Amino acid sequence: MSAPTFRPVNHRDVGEALGLWLDVSPIPAGRLLRGGRFDAMAAAVDLGSPGTILNLRRGPDPAHLTGVTYVHVAADDDIENYDTRQRRVRSWLGRALSVLATPELAWPVYVHCTSGRDRTGVVIAAALLAIDVPRQVVAEEYMLSDGADPAAIERAIDGILEWLPSTGLHATRLRAALTSGGASRHGL
Repeated sequence: MSAPTFRPVNHRDVGEALGLWLDVSPIPAGRLLRGGRFDAMAAAVDLGSPGTILNLRRGPDPAHLTGVTYVHVAADDDIENYDTRQRRVRSWLGRALSVLATPELAWPVYVHCTSGRDRTGVVIAAALLAIDVPRQVVAEEYMLSDGADPAAIERAIDGILEWLPSTGLHATRLRAALTSGGASRHGL
């Protein structure tokens, strides 16, 4: 008998989740994963076998999972990350999206914070909006998280949509990274 698999809170495959609302998800299943902290996880396979883990918490990840690249883009704890009209939030979001747009990134990518809802929700929302996922679908994907606040994500989406056109973000690179096979460790 095999041991049960325990997943972090709010763990899910973003590509699969988008398939709940879209006929065809722009992100292949198994490419972009999200959730909460994984400190107690024994194996990367329990997270979906990510090639890269993008940590949005202030503290570092425990580096106990082998064969994974750890990237740390901490969000300041003293600001409201849903307030995407703030310069510091936008700067942090830009750094996180730049990581996701890196051509050499080892895929799949697991994006996480402590609960996999707030910081992770804002970064995933920004990434999805940058590749033209409809606003309502972005909000619905976020609402799959335990404790999700619809007013908070709507406020975040408003600020992201206002900010994205002025970012200079290479949306083409981000779209290619999220939607294509790219450099995947697992052939996804």
